[in-house]
Amino acid sequence: MAPARPSAWRTASGQIGRVLRIASRDWFALAGTLIYLALILVAIFADRIATHDPSEILYTGRYRIARNLPMSWDHLLGTTHGGRDIFSQLVYGSRSAVVVGLTAAFCVAAIGTLLGLLSGFFRGWVDTVVMRLADVVLGLPFLPFVIVLAALTRPGTATIVFSVAVLLWPNTARVIRSQVLTVRERAFVEAARVTGCSTWRILFVHVAPSILPLSFLYGSIAVGWAILTEASASFLGFGDPSVISWGGMLQDAYASQAMGRGAYNWFIPPGLCIVLVVLAGFFISRGYEEILFPKLRS
Repeated sequence: MAPARPSAWRTASGQIGRVLRIASRDWFALAGTLIYLALILVAIFADRIATHDPSEILYTGRYRIARNLPMSWDHLLGTTHGGRDIFSQLVYGSRSAVVVGLTAAFCVAAIGTLLGLLSGFFRGWVDTVVMRLADVVLGLPFLPFVIVLAALTRPGTATIVFSVAVLLWPNTARVIRSQVLTVRERAFVEAARVTGCSTWRILFVHVAPSILPLSFLYGSIAVGWAILTEASASFLGFGDPSVISWGGMLQDAYASQAMGRGAYNWFIPPGLCIVLVVLAGFFISRGYEEILFPKLRS
């Protein structure tokens, strides 16, 4: 008698539990996870953490614009050349980062996982079409594509998310496809076929839960890429001017010649935040590499 296959919910729960166990015992994965959690918490409580309205032009006691004020208790990171509080902009910039990062990561993971499942499970012409499409997308230059798309459409969060989803899904799809090619040949899949399960039920109930850690892994990497892309587009002037973002802060600092004036308190904090978020994605990928390469397990 063929061995019974656990339910999809139980399998998915087991895979998620496995991901959390790896995070708890690997310093790289733990560091990356903590950085993402800190980012999300700051974004949620930004209105309570920020000391001023990030868009408000501040004035001194003599009714002059509070330009380029140094760091103090009233302005923890000083003020910009336009008289806005830098610390408040930094805090509210985390909201833009979370929205762009999580939305783009979900789209990348969803598109890449779905196409990878279809490609690896059905093979044949489906596999050929998906993989050739992935080759074409991988040949597109990343940042120029984003800039051209933003120039032809309305610059904003939707454009950044769409660009990241369109350009990063092939990496996820290729790895998912490779895993599905091995999973589809295992005994529990054959047992499901024998018992009369439909093709789509086998694909989404029996095969899909087995590759959830890979989807989570590439989704976490996409978070950093999405935030870096948004910062790059905003710095070049193709971001949404109505949204406070770290890239917009850097663009404003560059336009005001903050580096030449030695205003390091203006451009270093957002730059460090972008670096930390991007590093978090690579920390997580380093910590979860045993999922990709099982032979590395001790």
